[in-house]
This record gives sequence, C-alpha cells and structure tokens, in this order.
Amino acid sequence: QTQLEDTGGGSVQAGGSLRLSCVASRSTYSTYCMGWFRQAPGKEREGVARIFTSSRSTYYADSVKGRFTISQDNAKNTLYLQMDNLKPEDTAMYYCAARNRGYGGSCLDHNNMDYWGKGTLVTISS
Repeated sequence: QTQLEDTGGGSVQAGGSLRLSCVASRSTYSTYCMGWFRQAPGKEREGVARIFTSSRSTYYADSVKGRFTISQDNAKNTLYLQMDNLKPEDTAMYYCAARNRGYGGSCLDHNNMDYWGKGTLVTISS
C-alpha cells in the first residue's frame, strides 16, 4: 500500500505560479505512472498531467499544456507539478495519484489510478 501526501496549494493571482509536491511513502521507482488530477466544484475529476516512471515520458491535458510541468524525483520519492501563468479556471482541488501495475488503461483517467493523495486546494483570483 502506497500513501501519498500532496501539498503546495494556495491562493495566488492570475499569472502567478505555484509548485505542488507529492511525497510517496514507498519508493516511486515501484510505480508505473504517476499523475496530477484536479476537481473543481460541481465538475468531474480530470487528469492534468502524467509521467511514466521508467521513461520519464510526460503528457498534459490541452488546458494546461505549455503552462504546467510534471516531474519526478525518485531519490526523494516525490512528484512535482510546477504551475505557471495560472488562470482563474485552474482553481480546483489538486490530487496526486499513482499506479504500480503496468496495465489498466490511461494514467490520465482517474478510474485507472490506485493510490491517491488527500488533495491540496489551489485558488486563483483574477
């Protein structure tokens, strides 16, 4: 069982930046993929970015492409999400997630992830 602790949320103005961190209780080398998801009030949880642990290949939702950067420091068992040029529509609860198995569909689909952080709130004001 892997526990994830996601932190780093806060309130910033549009155009600002935040960096989210997600520390895993076990080695992130054991993960197949990790990702960041967000959920705004009244909306479904959506995948924001994911990274494959072995290849370091990344993928972003169109809404954040060019503004967000996902990275993984396996020596620290930590996943990051650097968020720049933030917009009010980025306001949401952000969750990190992980999956150890190499099968099971897209790592940007929240239904396919096995371990979750409790979330960290990001609020962007205009």
